Amino acid sequence: MITLEDAVMDIIVNAGQSRSLCFEALHAARKGKIDEAKYLLKEADAYARKAHHMQTQLIEQDAGEARQPMTLIMVHAQDHLMTSLLARELSEEIIHLYQR
Repeated sequence: MITLEDAVMDIIVNAGQSRSLCFEALHAARKGKIDEAKYLLKEADAYARKAHHMQTQLIEQDAGEARQPMTLIMVHAQDHLMTSLLARELSEEIIHLYQR
């Protein structure tokens, strides 16, 4: 079983990397580099999947006998994940606008 601290840090790091790649994709699209932007979004997706997988593991543990206390750092990790997922969705839409 993974420790809470490791799980939370994994979510924060991977979600943060996903968000950063989304913004790199937007910068590429602004410069007209649409293919690069799409590639960066795919890279962002890979990091988001890692963060989401860890979140799922925490939820599964919490549903079983390994209940975890709700801590501020856990809330922070969830906030990072949700922000990165929103950044991903919005980035894709904005890149479509640049494509026109």
